[in-house]
Parts: sequence; C-alpha cells; structure tokens
Amino acid sequence: MKKFTSLLIGCSLALAGATMAQPPDQQSTPTKKKPAAQKTHAAEAQPGANAAKPEGTVAKQHGARNERALPKGQKGEATPKSANAPGTTETGVSGQPVGGTTNEPGAAKGRKGRAKSETAAQTGTDVTGQAASSATPGAKQQAEQGRKGMKGRAAKTSATPAAAASAAPTGAAAGQQNAQANVAGPQQVQQIKTQHANFRAQPKPDKVPAVTFNQNYRIQGSDQWQGQQYEVFRSYHPERHDEGWYRSHYSRVELIGGGYYFFNNGYWFPAWGYNPSSEYYAYDGPIYVGQRAEPPDRVIADVQAVLQEMGYYRGEVDGLLGPLTREALTAYQADQGLTTTAAIDQPTLDSLGMG
Repeated sequence: MKKFTSLLIGCSLALAGATMAQPPDQQSTPTKKKPAAQKTHAAEAQPGANAAKPEGTVAKQHGARNERALPKGQKGEATPKSANAPGTTETGVSGQPVGGTTNEPGAAKGRKGRAKSETAAQTGTDVTGQAASSATPGAKQQAEQGRKGMKGRAAKTSATPAAAASAAPTGAAAGQQNAQANVAGPQQVQQIKTQHANFRAQPKPDKVPAVTFNQNYRIQGSDQWQGQQYEVFRSYHPERHDEGWYRSHYSRVELIGGGYYFFNNGYWFPAWGYNPSSEYYAYDGPIYVGQRAEPPDRVIADVQAVLQEMGYYRGEVDGLLGPLTREALTAYQADQGLTTTAAIDQPTLDSLGMG
C-alpha cells in the first residue's frame, strides 16, 4: 500500500513538472502567430513606406511577442507606432530614428522654399526677380535708406570737384576778395598820412625813368573812359610855357620831385617849360589830390603805402608815379570794378578812403 502511494505521488509530480516545462507559445492559441506575420508583411508592402530595415523588423517581432506575454492593460505601451507618414522620420521602440531617413522629396522642397524666402527677404524681390510688394516695412525702409545713402555718396563724390572749382575765386574775383579783406581802415589811412606829413620825393632816374615832352601825346585809352570824373584825362595834352605864363594863369606852381607842377581844380599837372633844367616827370598826366591841394608826391606816397598794405604794391614808397605804382593801381582798380586808368583819379582815391 505504501509503495502504491509513493508511485502515485511520483507520477503526479512528473506530470506537473512536464506541464510546467512546456513553452508559453504552446500554451497560447496557435492562431495568434498568423496575425503578427500578416502585420509584418502588410508593413513591408505598404506603398510610400521606406525600405524594410532589419532593426525595424526585429523590433516589431519582439513587440508582438511582448504583447502576447504582457497583460491586456500593458499591451498598448509595448507596441510602438510606425511613423511612415510622408515627411516624417521612422522611429523604433526606443523613440530614436530608424535608419536615419526622411521623406527626401518633401525635405528638399522645404529647403528650397526656405532658401527662396531668405533670398527674397535680403534682395527685396520675389522668386520671379520682381520687386516684392509684400515685403515687410522694415525691409523696405532699410532698402530705401540704402538707396538714398548710395545716391548721397554718388552725388557727393561727383559734386565735390565741381563745387571746389566753382568755389575757388579766380581772376578779378579773387583780387576783389583780397582787396576787400585787406582794405585799409580810416585809422590806418590817417596814420599813414601823419607819417607822410613832411614827405618830399626825390628824383630817381636810374630806378624810375623820366618821360619826355611830346605835344601830340594823349593818354592811351582815355577816349573810352566814361564819366565826368575822367574828362580831365580825356582832354589832357601837354603844353610848354615859360614861368611868366604859368604865374599869370595859376596861383600855385611848385617844384616837386625834380619837376615843376601847377595846381588846377583838384589836380596837379606837369609845368613843361617852367624851368628847362628841372623837368623830371615820372608820369605825364593829371594827378588827383582833391580840393585841399596836398602836394602830389605826398598823395602818391600815401597811395603807395596803402596799396603796399593791401598786397598790390611791392616797390619802394618814393612818391613817384612810376611803372610799378601804375601797375598796382591798375590791379586795384580792376578788382574794385573801377575804370583802369593806371593813375590816381577821383574814384580811386575815394575807394581808398583818401578823397
């Protein structure tokens, strides 16, 4: 009896152990393998999907077995979703991209679109090369400022030489500006006159040659000088008389700078023939001094000193109306818009503040 009982218990234990050693797949219904295989084939045959990857297949098979092994409540967590939609990346169980591929046509289109948008934003044009009407206000403003800046620089570059050339005074305008800038003031003129109060000119034939008598002499160009103030120059012609004649016609005859002069109505004239031994004249013509009848050499010295201060006269203040003094007078008169008489006349003396 005891042997029979032990044999029965041993058989039961052996049956129980054989049952427990059977694999789980054999315990499940065999129909569940078929859907997993169909699902795998369907995924591989789906149009537009990427080529099957070994890693993806293994992941799906393991997922199917895990789904059967896990309880019903955990099946959804163990099965990963396939990301085969166009333009997306296929992922595996771990969430990482499988094969590292994307839908290339869609990606290429996206990159081209972004490149065109960036180009249009930078150049202010659309993809057809025309100006973009829908450009942002900031881009329009920047483009407009850039164009204005370029125009301004171009205008500045092109205008600079012309402006410099037109602004630079030349000829008479330059001399006139120089004369106006350096014109002697009343105090300076009065100071010069005070310095020359006792001035007496001396003949210098070696430096300032003397002119000779010519009864047919006329002041060159005087016939074109318009105005009453130039009438005395237009009508002047030298005459030769003795001392008695001059004394009978003029109340004032003086020896000035080596020659005799007579005074008449604001002008000094050479008294040719008054004394043949004293006929040194640097200039044959009237010299205006005004009604105060100052000696002509003193007035000439005053004019020379003022023109010297203004940069016109570079000679010696000698009281002789020689070539250098006449050149300085001509330049000053031209710059001031006066008639170029090359002589000391009323308009010139008034312009110098000595009238």
